Amino acid sequence: MSRPRVPARPARGVRTEPAADPVPHPGIAPTVGDPPVERVAGRYRYDLRSGGWWWSPEMFTLFGLPCSDRPPGTEEYLRYQHAEDRIRVLEALTRAGADGRAFALETRVIRADGCERAVVLVGEPQRDRTGEVTGVEGICVDLTDGRPCDGANATDRTRALEAEVEQMRAAMASRAAIEQAKGILMLLTNCGDQVAFDLLAHISSHTHRKVRDIAEVITRSAAGQIRLPDDVRAIIRDACPPSQPLR
Repeated sequence: MSRPRVPARPARGVRTEPAADPVPHPGIAPTVGDPPVERVAGRYRYDLRSGGWWWSPEMFTLFGLPCSDRPPGTEEYLRYQHAEDRIRVLEALTRAGADGRAFALETRVIRADGCERAVVLVGEPQRDRTGEVTGVEGICVDLTDGRPCDGANATDRTRALEAEVEQMRAAMASRAAIEQAKGILMLLTNCGDQVAFDLLAHISSHTHRKVRDIAEVITRSAAGQIRLPDDVRAIIRDACPPSQPLR
């Protein structure tokens, strides 16, 4: 059986094969059996070295701020937190930066219009090649419209929140692996961002593996931890022979 071939330069913005599993949006899926709930989920990055923040457009929406604004600094960000929650949020960010501890907090945000929203804030430490923590990346999801009624069992509410946090962390880990693999493919094949994802999707389709699993083997191979599976190696070589040997 001849091995599948992929064009060296797929047309930009045109996916050659459907992705086996699209990049997940973090933590939005409702519990099975529950009616769908549209929730605002924003992403953020906090750079410990510069003290600067990056927010996705959804993060601005959640806080009731114009997307054209610059993200608030740490002190201003804390002012948008409920007064009773500010210390917990600051401590979580501090521990993540100092000790590399991930966190998940249920907290309250006071929007620019004064409206209070219940959110879950998840943060994961980001490290450089030496292992030093350089920042915190995470998501903030509005839970207000999907919260159980006041009479709901507290244990059920806790379990639902824990399940949602795990979904968020899994989505973040999956997205991080995919972004790393895209970067590796961009270097190997001298292609752009969209073409790199198209190639990941093509490999996923032809090897019958999930995109995130393909991304993980590519990143682990680049780190020298494993050898690329033969079928994955063949498709990448067909796309564009690498300047350096694949592991």
